[in-house]
Amino acid sequence: MSSSESKHWLASYPEGVPHDVDPDPSATIVSVLESSVRAYGKKSAFYYLGKSISYDDLDFLSCAFGSFLQNTLRLQKGDRFAIMMPNVLQYPIALFGALRAGLTVVNVNPLYTPRELRHQLNDSGAKAALIIANRGHVLNEVLADTNIEHVITTKAGDLLPFPKGIIASLIVGRRQPVTPVENSTHFKDALREGQQSVLSDAGVNPDDIAFLQYTGGTTGDAKGAMLTHRNIVVNVEQISAWLETEEGTEIIITALPLYHIFALTSNCISFVSRGGLNVLIPDARNPDAFIKELMNHKFTIITGVNTLFNSLVQHPDIRKVDFSSQKMAIGGGMSVHRSVSDAWENITGKMILEAYGLTETSPAVTINCPGATEFSGSIGLPIPSTEVSVRDVEGNALENGLEGELWVRGPQVMLGYFERAEETAQAITPEGWFKTGDIATIDDQGFVRIVDRKKDMILVSGFNVYPNEVEEVLSECPGILEAACIGVEDERSGEAVKIFVVPQVEGEVTREAIEKHCRENLAAYKVPRHIEFRTELPKTNVGKILRRALREDFQAAE
Repeated sequence: MSSSESKHWLASYPEGVPHDVDPDPSATIVSVLESSVRAYGKKSAFYYLGKSISYDDLDFLSCAFGSFLQNTLRLQKGDRFAIMMPNVLQYPIALFGALRAGLTVVNVNPLYTPRELRHQLNDSGAKAALIIANRGHVLNEVLADTNIEHVITTKAGDLLPFPKGIIASLIVGRRQPVTPVENSTHFKDALREGQQSVLSDAGVNPDDIAFLQYTGGTTGDAKGAMLTHRNIVVNVEQISAWLETEEGTEIIITALPLYHIFALTSNCISFVSRGGLNVLIPDARNPDAFIKELMNHKFTIITGVNTLFNSLVQHPDIRKVDFSSQKMAIGGGMSVHRSVSDAWENITGKMILEAYGLTETSPAVTINCPGATEFSGSIGLPIPSTEVSVRDVEGNALENGLEGELWVRGPQVMLGYFERAEETAQAITPEGWFKTGDIATIDDQGFVRIVDRKKDMILVSGFNVYPNEVEEVLSECPGILEAACIGVEDERSGEAVKIFVVPQVEGEVTREAIEKHCRENLAAYKVPRHIEFRTELPKTNVGKILRRALREDFQAAE
């Protein structure tokens, strides 16, 4: 009997964890927020660089922002609203305000280049956008090519008192100059204006699309996963049922960006539902500031990717942090290395619980048991109301222990890819199984292990990099005849991008020119760290470049 038929992992469930969750069928992210406001009104909901806002504050401010979107900008239910922000207080206010106004939120990486931003805004059909002010120059470059009708801007320190607000705007903005966006509205003005009118009930229902969450495709063409309110609410319930958290008391360190599905669901919305406090870290790439912030909180939970935990354990001041209240550390987005988990446990007393998920699954699919005392190297057990199955290339279910593609089924699986029926049909079977593309095994106890990922995808610090996208950008670089892209191991980021370049004329294109071209057209994590020049690339008999052969060549040379 296949694992999907037997659900044998249920026998390994921790005591008290239900096999299934049964959330209110009428629940939405909006109703979750409103319930938490009633229950935890005066408690702090979000903290950022010395300033906290309570659940009552979040209610008031998100209503004001939602009212502005409704009554001033005249946005209609279902319109797409882009948020291009780091982890600042304005993010949750705008997020919940947009959802309360019935809009679909399009999360945008604020580090995107103009090319990447243009694609996402056009593909989503976003009508309005909220951006961090120091990225105004990027939006200006593409605005005329999009359907954006309204722009709201804000600085990182806008909701902080003087002079901290000015300092925060400079530091979080990485001292990039603020470029005005013509006819834009300032965030604080939007809040003031929104308070002059009443937010109408948008009639949000569970089947409405809450997020277009963009993920790369096998072609490198980013596509929007349609995540409904029900998808997110159910995943929040699944996570809450699995983790041993208390209502109204948890303090969670939110260092991963909220525009990423991991932090969006697992930190922001999950702990709002539990009355917890999200401590927002605006830039986890600044370990000194990060450590100092950790010293200010007796936090109970921290989430991150392997590279984030590794940077913390390597920091000379890590042992100055008070870990006495820490209940758990959860790692996802990329594989957690045993050495990192062991180092974290040695310092904090708690191992890192590895979890697994995807943008298309809201994201959580499997999590290791909270009471685990030994690092297993697995990604855990399927969480409640979740089925997993390992399939062969024909789609047949395999016995326990055999390697195949991991398929997932559950109420957290996306509706599909936005306006991409063909790709949706390829990814989701008529029976509701989502094909992850990851190669995995399931053991007799139900624990899942990832053997290999999508063969060509590169995972840099938890972010997907698709070779075709990098290669497309390289094809536009003067002097390059051919190029191929692979991922190679990297101690700091898990993997790094390596490219193989065949110049049109030997010596005509330089390493510096390639790096400059890539920095102008790709987010920083996608920029190649390694460049190798070749006279030719290995190919199939029909001329397709063999990335596998390049990977083998690289490994043989190591």
